Amino acid sequence: MAGQRPPLPRTVWVLGFVSLLMDLSSEIYHALLPVFITSVLGLPVLALGAIDGVAEATASFAKLASGRLSDRSRRRKPWVLLGYGMAALSKPLFPLATGAVTVMAARFMDRIGKGIRGSPRDAMIADETPPEIRGRAFGLRQALDTVGALIAPIIAMALMYAFAGAVRTVFWIAIIPAALSALLIVFALKETSGATVTDKKQPLLRGFRELNVETRRILGVGFLFMLARFSESFLILRGMDLGLSPALSPLALVLFNVGFVALAYPAGALSDRIPPRSILMAGIAVLIAGDLILSQDWGLAGLTIGVLLWGAHMAMTQGIFARMIADSAPDHLRATSFGAYYFVTGVAGLLASLAAGALWDREGAGAVFVTAAGVAAVAWAMLALLPQEPRPSA
Repeated sequence: MAGQRPPLPRTVWVLGFVSLLMDLSSEIYHALLPVFITSVLGLPVLALGAIDGVAEATASFAKLASGRLSDRSRRRKPWVLLGYGMAALSKPLFPLATGAVTVMAARFMDRIGKGIRGSPRDAMIADETPPEIRGRAFGLRQALDTVGALIAPIIAMALMYAFAGAVRTVFWIAIIPAALSALLIVFALKETSGATVTDKKQPLLRGFRELNVETRRILGVGFLFMLARFSESFLILRGMDLGLSPALSPLALVLFNVGFVALAYPAGALSDRIPPRSILMAGIAVLIAGDLILSQDWGLAGLTIGVLLWGAHMAMTQGIFARMIADSAPDHLRATSFGAYYFVTGVAGLLASLAAGALWDREGAGAVFVTAAGVAAVAWAMLALLPQEPRPSA
């Protein structure tokens, strides 16, 4: 019975609030970065796609390395702290930026930090959580993370209004929650399992060769799926296309995160009861619908529906992928498997953002979203052909 399931561990809650604070900081930058790059710095949309894509791919390489190193030492907290600490230290570079190089450096450092923390953090959640409530655990962390992302654009707009559109001033203020996030790790996060087991004698790259067939299949689907998942910055640009002013453009991220936070925990909890693949297939179908709506010039109503669907698809896919990786990976390769997943999806994200930026400049927004819908349909078909995983025990 559901009432007999164990409660979520303290570690999951702490990591959830750490994610909330860091995402609150990062998404303030993210919400204003399209305006900062295209209006303040005067760079083309392709530069936005390149900066976002390269930054996310950089994070993926870091996740690949930190996941493997975390498994070899069986330590999670030091890597989590290093990653969140680097992200916090990167924030002052944004208000100091005067050109693309400095923005790229700031995003590079921020995403390196994200990469270092990602795999050990998710492995730590899996380490501390019984399999029967893993969906809830990943769903809760994702939901709290998204709460930060939801309120960030609202705070960004309020600060932009309060400081008469002074983007750099808002960037300085956004440093505060990032610093609090790192302090929470230092004083509240405790590592209670797996810290004494070592795997230092195993060759560094051997673990990647030992990934099992089920994990490799998930990696293949994740790569193809992420080719259809360019940066959310393009949702902000689409909002400006369809009538939002630069000052109100972060509303696109608000809508996106409303859809995300509303379904993140329910989708995770549901994956404890039905095959996660079913939820993942539904999430990809929701992305296709959102893309097709956003490809049309249906004004702010179309923008609202399309962006809400984008947020909903994230809730139905991100935590589910993480849960499927956690279920498929053996204990000694858990962070390694997360690192491999984040690496292949990061490479796909880089390709998607670069392609979206180039296609947007050449053919316009409609072509970008129609193309993404087609790629997502191929990922859905590939997922449908995979062997059915066992139904989770009730």
